[in-house]
Amino acid sequence: MSMPKEQGTPGITGAPPVVVERVYDHPTVGDGLRLFVDRLWPRGLRKDAFHFDDWARDLAPSTDLRHWYSHDVSAFSEFRERYVHELESPTGRKAVSRVQELAHGRPIVLLTATKDLRHSHAEVLGEYLRNQS
Repeated sequence: MSMPKEQGTPGITGAPPVVVERVYDHPTVGDGLRLFVDRLWPRGLRKDAFHFDDWARDLAPSTDLRHWYSHDVSAFSEFRERYVHELESPTGRKAVSRVQELAHGRPIVLLTATKDLRHSHAEVLGEYLRNQS
């Protein structure tokens, strides 16, 4: 069962809408740029089993941060802060810029294999991208 799509924030000019979906959701026409944003490939899923335009693993949290968080919902607030810090590093800014260039104003669909979208890096990344001008 998939969660409802998160919509782009209205009123932010110049920022394309950003939605977060699971890799198991099926694309619709006009989806925009579909980015797989997990660092690791999902077990049991063939690369041709879902449609994605780019594997932006450089936007995923570092291995150390991913291991530290380990999907412990009680640590999500601190995880969010640490992950945003990574996104604001020179490497993170370069990866975000690359995605913005790839999107070229089109909507962005962030794809992840996680079950809990609300407490995932993809949700944090979506918020981060929505707030970029």
